[in-house]
Amino acid sequence: MFATIKQIFNAKNKDIQKRILFTLACLFVFVLGKAIIVPGIDKYQLGVTNLEFFQLINIIGGGALGQFSIFALGVMPYITASIIIQILAMDIVPYLSELKKQGGTGRNELNKITRISGIALAFVQGYVYSFAFLGSAGSGILNIEYLQFALVLTAGTCLLLWIGDQITAKGIGNGISLIIMAGIISSMPTMFATAFNDLTQNSSIIGILLFILYIIVYVAITIGVVYVEGAERRINVQYANKSNSSFGGRQNYIPFKLNSAGVMPVIFSSALISIPSFIASFVKNDSFTNFVKQYLLMNTPIGFSLYIILIFVFAYFYTFMQIKPSEMSENLNKNGGFIPGVRPGKETTEYISYVISRITIVGALFLAILAGIPVLFGLIPGLSQNVSIGGTGLLIVVGVALETYKQLESQLQSRSYRKGRR
Repeated sequence: MFATIKQIFNAKNKDIQKRILFTLACLFVFVLGKAIIVPGIDKYQLGVTNLEFFQLINIIGGGALGQFSIFALGVMPYITASIIIQILAMDIVPYLSELKKQGGTGRNELNKITRISGIALAFVQGYVYSFAFLGSAGSGILNIEYLQFALVLTAGTCLLLWIGDQITAKGIGNGISLIIMAGIISSMPTMFATAFNDLTQNSSIIGILLFILYIIVYVAITIGVVYVEGAERRINVQYANKSNSSFGGRQNYIPFKLNSAGVMPVIFSSALISIPSFIASFVKNDSFTNFVKQYLLMNTPIGFSLYIILIFVFAYFYTFMQIKPSEMSENLNKNGGFIPGVRPGKETTEYISYVISRITIVGALFLAILAGIPVLFGLIPGLSQNVSIGGTGLLIVVGVALETYKQLESQLQSRSYRKGRR
């Protein structure tokens, strides 16, 4: 790591330095825009709701939704559209399935469809958020103020998508992922300051010790997330007419990440379990509202258990949606590869499915613990809802940081290799 940092500041790598500075400048524009409130809004009179899914969107957007800034929607509409298109392209919509099989041309067309769908979804979400947050803004669902706010929020999402494209093309890393990471990191100083104030308001010495313990636990969880994100299960593979020897031979293997599903199971579960609360806020039925509060909120035993179960279900669903054992077995067979001790065909498919199922249990348990800690931590009396440990945001930050570091390291190694050949 230190060698990589030293290479970055090397005078010979000015283009890498320019890319990093360009990336930081773009992220600064995002953080600056996150503080700009939508014109005509008084943020102190907002009807901000405490729905869990809104809180998740607010965390991912770095608090932009909570203050109704021009970047309140962030890039989540694009992420949601991307997930929907991926699912529909799994032999559900024939046209999308054909595009998926057409290589680079098909991927470009899918990307265009995803962007158009993301912008349309941004307008719908912006309109819903405007109606939910500004219920007293006027009479009638088609009030012009709702449409105005929805257009502003949609324009903010379009600008973020453009900034993300610029970072990907002229900067370092994936622009969309870095925008999400920047939003989460920008809200951390406020969270630590709030934690310090809440923990030290009664007893200074005990409060400071508790705050130090809070920092230690946070760092320990971060280290655990880094370890799990880098963990993988490797299946050895051999190819016909190729031999591996101890003298210069290279061992071939198929790597499976311990957490192949990433953060998506937590987002899906949070969205699904928040639907009853969202409906209750509009229906205004006392019996239904009381039922939701007693049994379906995350801070209730039944709601929390349902939340954990959904994380396991979606972890398996999303993992097997991304990794298809039958296709992997077929590709191995076409390339003359096989797993030692396992027959090609059906047995290879079953073996890969067995391995994925076992590691997904561990990965889903990790996600459940990481997503459950903030809920349990929020039950501690005297702490603000903005104070948390672990959670989805930390998983996103660590995952994006590791991927960006690997890409940066790969670029530096590629440059060193080209210079060595000269």
